[in-house]
Amino acid sequence: MTALKIDGERLWQSLMDLARIGATPRGGNARLALTALDGQGRDLVAGWMRDAGLTVTVDRVGNIFGRRAGRDDSLPPVMTGSHIDTQPTGGKFDGCFGVLAGLEVMRTLNDHGVRTEAPLELAIWTNEEGTRFVPVMMGSGVFAGIFPLQTALDATDNEGKRVADELRAIGYAGDAEVGGRRIGAYFEAHIEQGPVLEDADNVIGVVTGSLGLRWYDLTVTGMEAHAGPTPMPLRRDALYGASFIVQEVVRIAHDFAPHGRGTVGVMTVHPASRNVIPGEVKFTVDLRHQDAGRLAEMDARLRAACAALARGETTGAPLGVKIEDVQYFPPTPFAHELVGHVRGQAAALGYTHQDIVTGAGHDAVYIATVAPTAMIFVPCKDGISHNEVEDARPEHLEAGANVLLGAMVAQAGA
Repeated sequence: MTALKIDGERLWQSLMDLARIGATPRGGNARLALTALDGQGRDLVAGWMRDAGLTVTVDRVGNIFGRRAGRDDSLPPVMTGSHIDTQPTGGKFDGCFGVLAGLEVMRTLNDHGVRTEAPLELAIWTNEEGTRFVPVMMGSGVFAGIFPLQTALDATDNEGKRVADELRAIGYAGDAEVGGRRIGAYFEAHIEQGPVLEDADNVIGVVTGSLGLRWYDLTVTGMEAHAGPTPMPLRRDALYGASFIVQEVVRIAHDFAPHGRGTVGVMTVHPASRNVIPGEVKFTVDLRHQDAGRLAEMDARLRAACAALARGETTGAPLGVKIEDVQYFPPTPFAHELVGHVRGQAAALGYTHQDIVTGAGHDAVYIATVAPTAMIFVPCKDGISHNEVEDARPEHLEAGANVLLGAMVAQAGA
């Protein structure tokens, strides 16, 4: 069969039409999960799914599935999908590209009268971003059995509004059971959200897996004192002590290159007065690596640095150091056969490509625990995402959707 090609202009127009819902002044989107705007976005895309002949169902956590029958409908479906909820100052492509690229696959097969052997499905996962409600990647997490349905339904936002109630308010409290569905394969297309592809001038990222992640909350405790009368050798400066941990986090990441990552993203200093020596500092640490053993070594390095600070070996004065584990995602390798389909389609279509790992969380990471999974990345301008200025070139989006089409058909059989 001659390689099918999606309609790039139609894909772009669909992205721009969806982007009108929750549009922000700087050209981005604010369509938080389970708000009225999210409901409008869901209505629009679910309507397009029905127009494409898909049978649409909604499960109890609000995940939306559109099914295209295969010649042998008893086979497990080849699924694709992503999310359409956004950050408060999000862009037009994060998540939305994966959903609408999947829709474009269905439309293209309709245009050419192609029926695959196995059925195809398109999923819209609930609350991937985790901005309004936690846990993050909620819909795919419940689907994969990572956490219970009731935990998700009982989650509340800052105003005390429950997920269960907000699903009902926007009309997406479905009655289908969550999970337990057979999936033959899962593909997810996404903008990279980083600068690697653009820097290498490659069009397609063949995603081989995801980095493992460890999150921590740290508290360093010293003693507040007057900044003028207190001599330097007699201080127990919590911020000074915390600065050694911050630097060690960065050193750890460099020492575990190329896949090591280390970030301190939030820091709170008490009492936050210009003439008071800080007595307490609270901050976050984020460590990542693609190898579980190496990530464990990074964890050990962090804990050793904290112990040394507590003993006074770092600053000359002992400080209180508390380290709390917040979250752990193990590294997730993607399915070799599906990754091969992505790589093969990119090569067959003449797109420059490279293997890459994802450092961000995606619904695909959870789905990989219950089904063979692969991802397709395309570049985004300057590697910027979760930002209103997030941007991607139409021809790159078209290329990613073409690779998705070819990979899904290769897996489903035509």
